[in-house]
Amino acid sequence: MEVIFMGTGTSQGVPMIACDCAVCTSADPRNRRTRASIHVVMDGLHIQVDASPEFRLQCLRERIRQIDVFILTHGHNDHITGMDDLRRFCDLRGGTALPVHTTDEGMSRVLAMFPYAIAERPVAKGYAAFKLVIMPPVLEFPQGTIHSTLLPHGGINTLGLVFTEKSSGKKFAYYSDCKRIPREAVALAAGADVVCLDGLRVEPHPTHMNIEEACAAAAEIGAPVTYLTHLTHGIEHEPWSRKLAPKVALAHDGLRLNIGS
Repeated sequence: MEVIFMGTGTSQGVPMIACDCAVCTSADPRNRRTRASIHVVMDGLHIQVDASPEFRLQCLRERIRQIDVFILTHGHNDHITGMDDLRRFCDLRGGTALPVHTTDEGMSRVLAMFPYAIAERPVAKGYAAFKLVIMPPVLEFPQGTIHSTLLPHGGINTLGLVFTEKSSGKKFAYYSDCKRIPREAVALAAGADVVCLDGLRVEPHPTHMNIEEACAAAAEIGAPVTYLTHLTHGIEHEPWSRKLAPKVALAHDGLRLNIGS
């Protein structure tokens, strides 16, 4: 299984508009964060999770050339705005609609923002077409399974996702944009080889886990390694990498994990 971190930041990420702090002006490329999303490859099946405002640039940077399944964790702007650029992947699929798995909230946001794309086929070559599907508890493919669970994120729930590749049996959990990890989600992630958690900033936040809360959740899940994502410009990569709890690390844009190889 390969996991590509397309983006690991927030709208207050790095660099932030009109900010001259040490992190925003850092020369360390790991501090250059676009909005959070991942690309997971299980035995040749390509799954894209979220499409940030920088989605097109992320795809070019990471040389993403195929998407078979798209999952929208929730309808907030920093996760949905890049969906129009999925049009190219509809072309590459031969002009058929791209399945979009999401929540009720995510579905309503897609319908409001991209009404022109809700069709079995694009209206013309070069346009997007989305087939909206409510994300079930389990998506099964010949290449593996994707389990989903709901995570509290302010007034909405987001999708937490656990990927299990059939050939290797390797397991990856992705829990971004949440204030806490419910017991059901902890149990679902049990035995994961790698976990990724929301770890917004140092200070508490009403809808996201901060670094302390994320480290506590990582300890409860107990994976061999946990990466933190959705980071603001308050988190400088190098010094914070030395401060984190054992088995916890910071993700960065362009990080590639080959789990099980």
